[in-house]
Amino acid sequence: MTLPRACFLAVLVLVVVVSPAFSAPPERPADLILTGATVVTLDPARPRATAIAVREGRIVLVGADAEVRALAGPATRRLELTGRTVVPGLTDAHVHVESLGASLEELSLDGVSSLQDSLERIRAAAAALPSGEWLLGRGWDQTRWPGQQFPTAAAMDAVTGGHPAYLERVDGHAGWANTKAITLAGLTASTTDPAGGRILRDAKGAPAGVFVDNAQALVSSKIPPPSRAARKRHLARGLEAAAQAGLTEVHDAGVPLDTIPLYKELLAEGKMPARAYVMLAALDPDNTRGDVLAANRTLRPEIGLGDGRLTVRAIKVVSDGALGSRGAYLLAPYTDEPGTRGLLRIDAARFHALLAEALARGFQVNTHAIGDAANRFVLDEYERAFAGVPGGGRDRRFRVEHAQVLAPADVPRFKSLGVIPSVQPTHCTSDMRWAEARVGPVRIMGAYLWKTFLDQGVVLAGGSDAPVESIAVLPGLYAAVTRQDARGWPPGGWHPQERVTIDQALRMFSEGAAYAAFEDKDLGRIAAGRRADLTVLGKDPTAIPATELLTTPVVMTVVGGGVEYDASKATTIEKPRLPETPSAPGRSGGQR
Repeated sequence: MTLPRACFLAVLVLVVVVSPAFSAPPERPADLILTGATVVTLDPARPRATAIAVREGRIVLVGADAEVRALAGPATRRLELTGRTVVPGLTDAHVHVESLGASLEELSLDGVSSLQDSLERIRAAAAALPSGEWLLGRGWDQTRWPGQQFPTAAAMDAVTGGHPAYLERVDGHAGWANTKAITLAGLTASTTDPAGGRILRDAKGAPAGVFVDNAQALVSSKIPPPSRAARKRHLARGLEAAAQAGLTEVHDAGVPLDTIPLYKELLAEGKMPARAYVMLAALDPDNTRGDVLAANRTLRPEIGLGDGRLTVRAIKVVSDGALGSRGAYLLAPYTDEPGTRGLLRIDAARFHALLAEALARGFQVNTHAIGDAANRFVLDEYERAFAGVPGGGRDRRFRVEHAQVLAPADVPRFKSLGVIPSVQPTHCTSDMRWAEARVGPVRIMGAYLWKTFLDQGVVLAGGSDAPVESIAVLPGLYAAVTRQDARGWPPGGWHPQERVTIDQALRMFSEGAAYAAFEDKDLGRIAAGRRADLTVLGKDPTAIPATELLTTPVVMTVVGGGVEYDASKATTIEKPRLPETPSAPGRSGGQR
């Protein structure tokens, strides 16, 4: 039977009119909305907004207050920010998380301006220790002391009360031991320097008290290791400190394989307030044994565990030492110590084999290189390894951690090889007092390059190297845009041609860091579809004088749509005067 045309039209009208009643239900309300803010998105499609809506850990709308409030429901958490500023969640691309947590519990000599003041702190710490216990700590920096001479075991002997003592230099690339520790380690004038290490000696050739780079393990290997519980606590405290600093993610730069189960336990317990992108230490602390890939044939990357809270995807290698302890490996001798060029801490054959294995298994490789010779060595080996990779290896996003002193011919190789410099702006402003004395006026022109890289289209990842420097991220932004210390010295900035804009600095600590961790599709901008990782600041960093960055408070840290730190409800992490539990050195620290 055929319907008359009039009936057919009536049915069609009925369907059109009634069909809305059968449409899909409206979208579920947002879980979280932030309104009344200045939102700096770093998204070219919409650079500014005032509000953000979040659902199931991701941003669903960036816009005006009214349109975002329209997505709220009865259960939506509403944060009225009253003019505060939201930036993409900030990431520190080079942290030593366990060491950061341990530093909150041990003797600190950070910032101490003389040997005598250091000895007084050591005396007080030693007096409170149980008999026979090791005195451990970190942070001394002889470049801050009158005369800038390395300390000696004899100086420490007078204040340690019979305790064996070992204190790491601020950069983690040298250690200061007393005679009791040297004796327990069995070291004498006949002990030879290990490959990639240096023992500073007295007039008779005996160890004088300072051990550089691979030589540190001669003493540190004798220190009782921390308990598993202490290590887990340090890891948790390091992540807490990061969240309090406004960081939504950290790149943990070189951990032993047995750290990964501790991370996974914290993840299962809901105790990771910041994401962690973890680099496995390629070798043991003396950089000569225990290749992690060779010893673990089934080891493969683990990506995005716990909704992206934990990723283990990189291998950390250390190629040289640090400028401050003259272990950075230079093409020509040190200007202020012509008898040395520093230390190459890994041989080419071993490095090449490690690179080939990492490429085969899908691991990124991130190599510490500070001196110009070390940087050339790393770039040469990367280029050699990439020769057999389809596409030339650019998509592997290998990194150079620090990339501090570079020969002019090597600078453009980062772009051509697709290598990412992972830089720490506060290292520059700490080192500028003495860096030129180490390398002279010509080589210093290739040091601490930021704008040069950006102008060449190279992605920069920004970090701190905490606990070498403070985990606080605002001083890193300040250092990047001013190249001055907190007092505004030097006027105009140190080698100011390498200063960056505040937008570029923010990108280093967000987009750039995300790219360096293969997370640039999910993180680094505030845009619909991306993870809701947000840092809330008390002022707009793009609209204030640079000096105000140092006093801009972190208001809130949001990770995956959850508020992990709220300054209005937080208690400050207290630093005990004395260590609660000894923690062994051997941390793969930074670079001063």
